[in-house]
Amino acid sequence: MSGKPEGPQRIERREALTLRSWGDRPVGPAADRLDSDVVVDCGWGRLIFAHTFEDPRNLASALRAEGEGLRDIAFYVRDPHVVLALAPQELFLDPSHTYRLWLSSYRPPKMQPRGFTVRRLRTKSDAEATNRIYASRGMVRTHPASFPWQQRRSDVLSYYVAEDRETGDIIGTVTGIDHVPAFNDPDNGSSLWCLAVDPQAAHPGIGQALTLRLAEHFVAQGRAFMDLSVMHDNEQAIALYDKLGFQRTPAFCVKRKNPINEPLFVPEHKDVELNPYAEIIIDEARRRGIMVEMLDEQLAYFRLTLGGRSVTCRESLTELTSAVAFCRCDDKRLSHRVLKAADLRVPAQREAADEATNNAFLAEHSRVVVKPARGEQGAGVSVDLRATAELDEAIEAAQRVCPDVVIEEFVEGQDLRVIVIGGEVVAAAVRKPPQVTGTGRHTVTELIEKYNRRRMAATGGKSKVPHDDETERCVRAAGYELDSVPAAGETFMVRKAANLHTGGTIHDVTEQVHPTLIEASVAAADALEIPVVGLDLAVPDIGGPEYAIIEANERPGLANHEPQPTAQRFIDLLFPQTAVR
Repeated sequence: MSGKPEGPQRIERREALTLRSWGDRPVGPAADRLDSDVVVDCGWGRLIFAHTFEDPRNLASALRAEGEGLRDIAFYVRDPHVVLALAPQELFLDPSHTYRLWLSSYRPPKMQPRGFTVRRLRTKSDAEATNRIYASRGMVRTHPASFPWQQRRSDVLSYYVAEDRETGDIIGTVTGIDHVPAFNDPDNGSSLWCLAVDPQAAHPGIGQALTLRLAEHFVAQGRAFMDLSVMHDNEQAIALYDKLGFQRTPAFCVKRKNPINEPLFVPEHKDVELNPYAEIIIDEARRRGIMVEMLDEQLAYFRLTLGGRSVTCRESLTELTSAVAFCRCDDKRLSHRVLKAADLRVPAQREAADEATNNAFLAEHSRVVVKPARGEQGAGVSVDLRATAELDEAIEAAQRVCPDVVIEEFVEGQDLRVIVIGGEVVAAAVRKPPQVTGTGRHTVTELIEKYNRRRMAATGGKSKVPHDDETERCVRAAGYELDSVPAAGETFMVRKAANLHTGGTIHDVTEQVHPTLIEASVAAADALEIPVVGLDLAVPDIGGPEYAIIEANERPGLANHEPQPTAQRFIDLLFPQTAVR
């Protein structure tokens, strides 16, 4: 598609942006076909507007020239079979659908975002936050990280972010490309790219708000439509686009075969759906040529073999962890005694006994936690108990998980999970209890259901607020019943424990943790004599030295800490000859 060349002043401005024509032809006043063979650098790769390429050989050559570690996309490919035939071993047809929103009929929504705002990307930290979100969603990050900030004045690229009103955190991002300045589009179009929401964001409607804000931007620019490309099996995103009035349009994408795109052109041969905690390890092992033998699919037992060495695993628990080390973590009473003996800070603890003894412990500490002496994934745990009646009920609930129950001093602070592998801290993340925000229209139960749908989608079905006595207790403590309708904008916790499996969220803080917390975590792993462990610390400030180690997990979920290289360091430990640092 070609239009009339622009004047020299316009040409020179365009040259300063990310737009460039393919090949070595000059871009500027000397160029003869500015609207042909158009490529836009997006930082994560190049968006190649295939319908501006008259010769399919040039299009194939552009795709084959993709940079290392980047992902180029050829969009609006008219004759994909012709392009693929030119390089069948290097190119593939992307399994995506194209959707279009006609902007002439667009009407702004009546409901405005609650708990967050959508605005233009303004700072380098905004750009770095978008990269963090890309990584958390398995997307290719921009190079450099500040690329979106560098393009903030571009008339081709537009960046918007969603900002949490309370914390100031960036929790979503979207990129728009204006086709008119990009290639003088006679169809007067635009497109949406890289819509991504932080998987830990609690607010509903972030993706919708970002999409609509970008649509409003292009309406203001006088554009006729906004297109986007979405994977054919991304049901959640497709449902959103259907809801907003997008329509399928017959357009195709072609990409180059590379390690990033491999899952799109190499069929998976999985006899069973593995949980993300086993899958992240198995995928890393296979990338290194390590043989994987499934031993028990349901319980995620597998054996890794390379040369003459084999290691049996259950997710991140391996035979390198001794039975003694396992017991030290499995029993919270024993963990407590071992860590205390190592001069590490732990909360006061005692076993649940008779009512008078239990109440005396509560009176001494005023706020306590009740948990099964043996258990996992937050089952039977009650946090921040202040009344004797609550304490009795919590002990009974914990005994349904394990007959032995412990009562601990409640330590105020953030819930910090630290992963130690081979005596080295690999990742650290703050875990936050699940909270919902009222709409003025939905009951607490409905808000929890909406929250659960988002968390299940973000965690592969592993994070969900259970409907149990502890949830009801926390909802009542916040001043509501399950059938209450909280006012719009009212935010409150529905669980006080931050466990991921009971709906908590997890936020990477690896680079912010105080050295004392790092040293304490390594010392705790050493005291427990365990090679891989997840330690839960209560800390008033992740940047400060104060802490209390709450418990240790002998089988931590490594998938919860991306983009930190937890799986890589785990395989390094098991097969050090394959490590590349």
